[in-house]
Amino acid sequence: MKKQDLRVIRTKKMIVDAFLTLVDEKGYEAITIQDIADKAMINRATFYAHFKDKPDLYDFVMEFAISNLSVILDADKFNKSQFIHIKSIEKTLTEVFVLIKEKQNFFKILTEGSSSELFRKKIAEVLSTMYEETFSKLRITENEIEVPISFIIEYMTSIFIGTVHWWVTTDSDFEPSHMARLVIKLVGNGHLTVLGIDVME
Repeated sequence: MKKQDLRVIRTKKMIVDAFLTLVDEKGYEAITIQDIADKAMINRATFYAHFKDKPDLYDFVMEFAISNLSVILDADKFNKSQFIHIKSIEKTLTEVFVLIKEKQNFFKILTEGSSSELFRKKIAEVLSTMYEETFSKLRITENEIEVPISFIIEYMTSIFIGTVHWWVTTDSDFEPSHMARLVIKLVGNGHLTVLGIDVME
C-alpha cells in the first residue's frame, strides 16, 4: 500500500512540475492535456487517473499553495497576545517569501490575470478564519464610522498579492528577508495602530 501511495505522489509531482514548466513556456490557456502528458512522460489515461481536467489540476496547485501558506501563518502566536511584535511579523513574512521563492512558478501563475483575484480571495478566507479571534477583538472607527474587518483584509491581501507578483515576475535580487521588511514598510506601523493593535518592536 505504501508503495502505491508513493507512486501516486511521484506521478502527481511529475504532472504538476510539467504543468508549471509549460505555463512558464506557453501560458495557461495554450496548454493541452496532451502537452502535459508528453512533458511528464506519461499517457493521457494516467493524467486522467489523477486529475479530471486542466482546471482540476489548477485547483490542486492553488490548494497546495494555500495549505503551505496556512502552515506558516500560524494564528496561535498572534491570537494569544494583545500585542503584535514587528519581529514576529517579519519572521513569518520571511518564511512566506522563502516558500514563494522555492515555488516561484506556482506563485507566478497564481498572481497573474484572473488567477490573482481568486488567489487573493482564498488568502482572505484563510486570514478571516485563522485570525477570527484577533479580528473579533478589534473595533476600528474612522470619524465615528466603523470600518469593516472585511475591508481591512481586502486591503492587506491586495498589497500582498501585488508585491508577490512584482517579485516573481521581475529580475529582482531582493532576498526573502528584504521582501518581508519591504511589506512591513509598505503597510507601515501606522496601519497596525489604526487597526487598534498595539505594536512592539
